[in-house]
Amino acid sequence: MHDDLHATRVAAARERPGHAPGPGQHGGHAGHAGHGDHAAQFRDRFWLSVVLSVPVVLFSDMIQTWLGFTAPTFPGSGWVAPVLGTAVFLYGGWPFLTGGVSEARSREPGMMLLIALAITVAFVASAATALGWFDLDFWWELALLIDIMLLGHWLEMRALGQASSALDALAALLPDEAERVTGSGVTGSGSGSGAAGSGAETETVPVAELVPGDVVLVRSGSRVPADGVVVSGQAELDESMITGESRTVARREGDRVVAGTVATDSAIRVRVEAVGEETALAGIRRLVEQAQASKSRAQALADRAAALLFYFAVSAGVVTLLVWLSLGNPDQAVERTVTVLVIACPHALGLAIPLVIAISTALSARSGILVKDRLALERMRTVDAVLFDKTGTLTKGQPAVNGVAAVDGDEDALLRLAGGVEADSEHPFARAIVAAAGQRGGPAHASGFRSMTGRGVQATVDGVSAAVGGPALLRELGLAEPEALAEPVGTWKRRGAAVLYVVRGEKVAGALALEDEVRPESRQAVDGLHRLGKRVVMITGDARQVAEAVADQLGVDEVFAEVLPEDKDATVADLQRRGLRVAMVGDGVNDAPALARADVGIAIGAGTDVAIESAGVVLASDDPRGVLSVTRLSRASYRKMLQNLAWAAGYNLAAVPLAAGVLAWAGVTLAPAVGAVLMSLSTIVVALNAQLLRRVDLRPSPS
Repeated sequence: MHDDLHATRVAAARERPGHAPGPGQHGGHAGHAGHGDHAAQFRDRFWLSVVLSVPVVLFSDMIQTWLGFTAPTFPGSGWVAPVLGTAVFLYGGWPFLTGGVSEARSREPGMMLLIALAITVAFVASAATALGWFDLDFWWELALLIDIMLLGHWLEMRALGQASSALDALAALLPDEAERVTGSGVTGSGSGSGAAGSGAETETVPVAELVPGDVVLVRSGSRVPADGVVVSGQAELDESMITGESRTVARREGDRVVAGTVATDSAIRVRVEAVGEETALAGIRRLVEQAQASKSRAQALADRAAALLFYFAVSAGVVTLLVWLSLGNPDQAVERTVTVLVIACPHALGLAIPLVIAISTALSARSGILVKDRLALERMRTVDAVLFDKTGTLTKGQPAVNGVAAVDGDEDALLRLAGGVEADSEHPFARAIVAAAGQRGGPAHASGFRSMTGRGVQATVDGVSAAVGGPALLRELGLAEPEALAEPVGTWKRRGAAVLYVVRGEKVAGALALEDEVRPESRQAVDGLHRLGKRVVMITGDARQVAEAVADQLGVDEVFAEVLPEDKDATVADLQRRGLRVAMVGDGVNDAPALARADVGIAIGAGTDVAIESAGVVLASDDPRGVLSVTRLSRASYRKMLQNLAWAAGYNLAAVPLAAGVLAWAGVTLAPAVGAVLMSLSTIVVALNAQLLRRVDLRPSPS
């Protein structure tokens, strides 16, 4: 992965020559790397064609009459426009000619074939004029038409290249080298930044040489070179490149870190767990590539519209030619026909959808929303119900101390005691208790730690034996629950919390309630979806009382509890049978069937889960408010697509009859060059309207 990213970064720094895009490349906008090549090609052709076009325009009799000047005359001056106009046609028009031939051969007519047809007709008419067959001054119009087409394609390719720059940005996030810890420093442990940075023997190696199990030193201000787990030290990490969230996140021993994130204040040691294509960054890059390569329903509609417009333009051109010939005006017949073909070029239509898609893909990637399937993004605006998996999505999937009851009333002392006893345990409950004790002055000093399987743990605190465990611990010690704990413990059990008792000496000192911690952002996500008119549903394998306690806390509309992982997709199907369009939001571990069955599957969570195959959209962070961002992006991008399609199609439908000369009786006509200018203006309007999509704020509202 790193080698590929580095190669991409180096290649992106150079300007490489490319070949002219065929219809598939132009219409489908394949491959982000090609956009830069095509943009450079059209840029070069545009500027050289402009230079060649200047004498063509200056030596035009029509232009001289309009502007009231006379061009210098010399032997052969009458051939300046034909010779240079032919050069512009062959050089500047070559991409359109080859693209048109490709479309004709594949029997997939589109914009390239229309452009090729228009400039070919203009060239033939101009050549016929030079040979004295017609009395038309067409060379300057042909040159300007090609110049404007080249300019439009250059701007389009440049815009698409800029919108697709998310991949190149990802390529620059990995460092080229890493400091691998060697010798005794590999297995050393400690706490704080000092432990991470002091006394470490390191060697500088290319990141590509790292393998799982290596320990690397990440200094303050440096990027993490590979996915892994912090084994020493703690630091505030900037994870904005993964999550889109600007605030730093504290990472300490045991926490996972992702390649490309930045240690902002301290040094840490990280044990490498994933390298190359297994890293989260590689997963993100694959998802962005898939999103840019996938075909949207709106794009398919635009492609069909371009094909229909070809037949419409050819038919209109034939009718125009026949009508004007029947009126006995061959010059007007040729000019009107050319103008019709110029006006009908579906350049704006071809740009209407791809540019919106490219911008929305890049915008979402920068905001931590990874769109794998564009159809999923388009469908999100139509969703009626959002089905959240509880554990790991609305909750953190980690226990937290949510209740403390001390017999003597000193809850702080009880927590410090329990934290001291649990300090050496690796159980998730123990970590939660130690963390809670840290907020109450820190765990008490303990010694003689002993684990009692199935019952709890025991240690000595201040010379007195102490233990923490469940009801089995009380039975083994022959102790009963004190009456003072009956009410709080009963409340905790009714809502499904796990209850642990704290024993000091031969007496029960108190009890603790541990529950899966609800994410603080979950309530905002639910409220936001309600404001958008969405029904919020929660599904979980937990007991009903546990599920309903979380649902009541968050304001969820409906709860499915005690559901086995393999039955979650049946729940999605049940909601769909009710006539609801369902978005399923899960952590991607046990939710794959449900994510695949839902109208929109949204996987939530950073790390290697970012490459989940069953979801159409992946939220790189664990923040469920990202679902709101996906909905806003879906609505905004759909609006832009409709606006662009309406403008592009409406422009053609209104302008083609005018170009055909239906108002010629009133003195209103359009010259081919004017048609080209109007077509270019239409393209600019579409491009600017698509760029307004960048103003959509996808950031979650503050907690």
